[in-house]
Amino acid sequence: MCLISFAYGIDSTYKLIVGANRDEFFTRPTAPAHYWDDDNNILAGRDLEKMGTWMGVSKQGRFAALTNYRDPNENSINKRSRGELVSNFLMSEEEPLHYVQTVQEHHDQYPGFNLLAGDIHSLFYYSNKENKIRLLEPGIYGLSNHLLDTPWPKVDKGKEGLTNCLNDGINSIERFKSCVFSSLQNAEPAKDEVLPKTDIGLEWERKLSPMFIQTPDYGTRSSTVLLMNQEEVHFEERVFSKEGNHNNVFTFKI
Repeated sequence: MCLISFAYGIDSTYKLIVGANRDEFFTRPTAPAHYWDDDNNILAGRDLEKMGTWMGVSKQGRFAALTNYRDPNENSINKRSRGELVSNFLMSEEEPLHYVQTVQEHHDQYPGFNLLAGDIHSLFYYSNKENKIRLLEPGIYGLSNHLLDTPWPKVDKGKEGLTNCLNDGINSIERFKSCVFSSLQNAEPAKDEVLPKTDIGLEWERKLSPMFIQTPDYGTRSSTVLLMNQEEVHFEERVFSKEGNHNNVFTFKI
């Protein structure tokens, strides 16, 4: 997952509202969102190379999501897969804080990451680059491939888009999801003067700057909108591929 915009604790009906884009090489084998065969309590897509995931929710109301921390100079050889941080949390019954504390104890075993993990009662953010556990207060947040709320253009646009959709209200879930999906498809690149400087070169900074990335070999492969409260979860994923686009829609009671 390379862009996550989320509202936590500010809507009267849904405690957690998420709009996210997953960016990846098109050749990396991936399964769309589904209830996993090896644990049907988990609803998530799946990376079929490492068998982890980038974002998911459980039938018990646990939520986790992950982004990579962009550092082209980092040595990832012999390090563990970041995707297991999400799947392990969704499979676990540990309290979110205790789980994140355990991750912190082993933070150097993984390449750079940002992790969101929580449930209907609490939500935590942890990056092994910052190495500080944060209990999130109610608010609207944005996360890409740097620390939480780093003001990259795509992060700011994502938060603005989600805010606008929330200001219109959630009288209709379908209309609200359509609003968020429309925001997530913003493919306008950032101007050169506001591009991040992450040592990947100007050409790639430009290519990776939109919310919705489109290059021949790498890009936004799916968008997801999630709404969760104490009673239910609404989860919709839109998958984009050369073979065609399709939606996966799920609603379940916690």
